[in-house]
Amino acid sequence: MIESEAKTDLLRYLRTAREALLWKLDGLTEYDIRRPLTPTGTNLLGLVKHVAAVELGYFGDTFGRPFFDEPPAWYGVGAEPGADMWATEDESREWIVGLYQRAWQHSDTTIATLPLDAIGHVSWWPEERREVTLHHVLVRVLAETHRHAGHADIVRELIDGAVGMSEGNDNIPPGDQSWWETYRSGLERAAGAFRTPSAPSAPSAPGAPNAPRTPRTTGS
Repeated sequence: MIESEAKTDLLRYLRTAREALLWKLDGLTEYDIRRPLTPTGTNLLGLVKHVAAVELGYFGDTFGRPFFDEPPAWYGVGAEPGADMWATEDESREWIVGLYQRAWQHSDTTIATLPLDAIGHVSWWPEERREVTLHHVLVRVLAETHRHAGHADIVRELIDGAVGMSEGNDNIPPGDQSWWETYRSGLERAAGAFRTPSAPSAPSAPGAPNAPRTPRTTGS
């Protein structure tokens, strides 16, 4: 029988999600990692900044281990809505990536030091449910990080067509450009049966091919 240790399993998948998210920045210009690709402004570097703040809040402040001596204006209670979802001109790629990596170290120390049933308090949650366990927080941050890594995967595909779960594991069926064009056409036909006269046509990714390009060879 295969034995499982809950903390080890949760941390392993969290680390996978962290690396997947950072990998989405590889090979892109400063403009491409910052530009919003959805109506709500989703952008790659902003996702990294946001998830860094998530880790610092949940694994730091929640368990009495604050990361910042003097929190920046974009972090914590009183921050402008959405301020952690985009990078200012003064916040470099290197600084935000470095902050996220330092957040990992801070989080991993909390996880290694405390038992899964350790009690913390999420000050920004409603009073009646602020008390949480480390296990609860690990599951929440794991889910949120994978969710945002999925956002990053879609945003990256819109930029240059590149897709993939991680370096060496694109997690996409094999197929050349013509195969993917046929595949997409099939999806369009299947969806067409449900299209109303006022429904817009399926958008094409700006500047991106229908088929994914070869995954990048450099990881974070």
